[in-house]
Amino acid sequence: MCIRDSIKGDLHVHTGWSDGRDSIEAMALAAKARGYQYLGISDHSGGRGIAHGLDAERLKQQMLEIKELNQRIDGIHIFAGMEVDIRADGSLDMPDELLAELDIVTAAVHSGMNQSQEQMTARVIKAMENPNVDVLAHPTCRLLPGREPVAIDMEAIFQAAARTNTMLEINGMPSRLDLKDIHAYRAKELGVKLVLNTDAHGAEHLEFMRFGVGVARRGWCQAQDILNTQPLNEVMAYLASGRGQK
Repeated sequence: MCIRDSIKGDLHVHTGWSDGRDSIEAMALAAKARGYQYLGISDHSGGRGIAHGLDAERLKQQMLEIKELNQRIDGIHIFAGMEVDIRADGSLDMPDELLAELDIVTAAVHSGMNQSQEQMTARVIKAMENPNVDVLAHPTCRLLPGREPVAIDMEAIFQAAARTNTMLEINGMPSRLDLKDIHAYRAKELGVKLVLNTDAHGAEHLEFMRFGVGVARRGWCQAQDILNTQPLNEVMAYLASGRGQK
């Protein structure tokens, strides 16, 4: 079966809790309408004071809302997650004890992009070594067509991902498409698990999954290389076991 027909969920979407436009419920219902089994809410952390990101108290409140929605909405499971910022020194923008309570933690760089290659690579690898980090999002930070990728040693990132059991994201947002195809191919070669996400900021953005699928296909990836081609029970088991292998 082809990758596109195998996709069973999206694990990186935003809501009105941060810089998205729709509610958690609206995003979940839109995902359910696409036939998805699960959806990962990954609103921004708020330490940098932008994107209306969540502090610790608001994240706790969001987790309670997700728990209530999971009890009320049949046919789709909502994962409680966060897109947590990787600070300039490689530390994370949320306490570890709170990150440990989440179902999935996606780490990403959003600032300090002028660091040297050595600094940026060490920064990202330090974040990947955090036992709570499950996914590294849009690893090169490029924005099409205007922002070039950051200076980062991607081979070192791939090796670290394999060593730390950290998944790498293929971000289907048309302005990102990050990882790109040759990076997806190399990650697959090393046995790194990939995840196809849309980074959706509204329900209509869930359609961007097709662009991520296109990148994965050009990178010679198959369904078994992608976490979110797996059914809900297997994804839950993988996420539960993954942190224990770090």
